[in-house]
Amino acid sequence: MSPTAGLSGEHRLRVEELHRALSKPFTAETAAGVWGVDLGRARRLVRYLADRGWLDRVHRGLYLTVPLDAHRSGEAHKDPWLIASAVFEPAYIAGWSAAEHWDLTEQIFRDVLVVTGRRPRDRGPTIGGTRFMVHTLGVDKHFGLQAVWRGSHRTDVTDPSRTIVDLLANPSWGGGIRHTSEAVSEYFASSRREDTLVLEYGDRLGNRSAFKRLGFLLELFDIDAPNLVDECLRRKSAGINSLDPSVKAKGRTVSRWGLRLNVDLAPVLA
Repeated sequence: MSPTAGLSGEHRLRVEELHRALSKPFTAETAAGVWGVDLGRARRLVRYLADRGWLDRVHRGLYLTVPLDAHRSGEAHKDPWLIASAVFEPAYIAGWSAAEHWDLTEQIFRDVLVVTGRRPRDRGPTIGGTRFMVHTLGVDKHFGLQAVWRGSHRTDVTDPSRTIVDLLANPSWGGGIRHTSEAVSEYFASSRREDTLVLEYGDRLGNRSAFKRLGFLLELFDIDAPNLVDECLRRKSAGINSLDPSVKAKGRTVSRWGLRLNVDLAPVLA
């Protein structure tokens, strides 16, 4: 039996046209262009096909083709990175998701961390079976990105240096300071290490507490980077910051770095 059995000749043709032209989430406007029909007709068609399981609704107004050999909606391959790019545009993959991509952590995270220039109401939506943790940064902070290709479609992810700077500025983006410190250690032991770029990104991001955490971790892990440590000391902010702001515990203060050690990193050093 044909995989599109049950569809009329016209609708079968419409499905096949979408498969040839599209492999990432799309809107009715995009479908109208593929089909060469007006927007009103395209909206009716995508609703019809989605209601019958030949398109998946991955978000309000956003659809994804279902493989022609699938027997029901939900079997389509939904690439979370492409969904994030389409739903939250302008957006990029960051934090723990970027750290996984660059092999800076062995930790496996179910959720995908995405940064957007928008201000969505829901910061933890589940779309296409994947939960997204969404953070907002102004587009002037959308730098240090690298294009990656998922099939024939491009999406952006923070490069290794920007990933590390983000984790230091927001340890929760790395799953906490312990995972973040492991990523920092891995980064500085890797061929992707670029000390000058880390400083440049840190300056552009403008989060001086990141320099406190970086300098402290460089010394804690006995990483050979004397010039970088000096630059971190020169850039560190006044006052006291928590090693991990997401943890409410108290701890002793390291005056050299202006950090309250509210998380024990001994397990990381072991």
